Amino acid sequence: MSKLVILRHGESEANRDNIFTGWSDVSLTEKGIRQAHEAGQLIAHDGIMFDHMHTSMLKRAIMTAHIVLEETNQLYVPETKSWRLNERHYGALRGQYKERVRKEVGDKQFKLWRRSYKVVPPLLDEPDKDPRYVSLGVTEPRGESLEMAYDRLMPYWQDQIAPRLLDGHNQLVVAHGSTLRALIKYIEQIDDQAIDHLEVPNGLPICYTFDEQLNVTDKQIWGQA
Repeated sequence: MSKLVILRHGESEANRDNIFTGWSDVSLTEKGIRQAHEAGQLIAHDGIMFDHMHTSMLKRAIMTAHIVLEETNQLYVPETKSWRLNERHYGALRGQYKERVRKEVGDKQFKLWRRSYKVVPPLLDEPDKDPRYVSLGVTEPRGESLEMAYDRLMPYWQDQIAPRLLDGHNQLVVAHGSTLRALIKYIEQIDDQAIDHLEVPNGLPICYTFDEQLNVTDKQIWGQA
């Protein structure tokens, strides 16, 4: 059996200010740093040891991941940073206050942009040219639906995470709300409509236990009230 722990980063400055973020690189708040420490302590209490840690190329996730590894005395664990684990790209909504957008477009459209699996947000006129992605030959999206984020995440799961789990090696994934919703959709076989209602809270580790065929035999959410 192997275990996969997935964790959404601690509260970011954009979470605090209720701003659409996506691929924008924002820091953790003091609360977010505290949440990361608490998540690490919850994981340490279980005593799970990891063979590899996976995170995105955005500092709110990277900072959370390193705090967790420090709290569990596992900073030595090999890690991989991948753009495929980045948050869903919110396109032209990025940087806008959510409440202002909601008032401008109405509750129905706002909910579709935020929670729907297939609906794409308004696109940027041109993709950004962030050097961290240019150096990898990756073109930053102009905007993504959750389905598009799912499609870019799946090759990473198949190539980097699933084979390690099949070999019996515990894995830690520290990423973002939408990316983890997409991963949970796959793991738990949630349909396209039901995924609208799934929320992944900041800083609460979710632990899956798998059998030898990667069937889920147990799921726990640590720290849930």
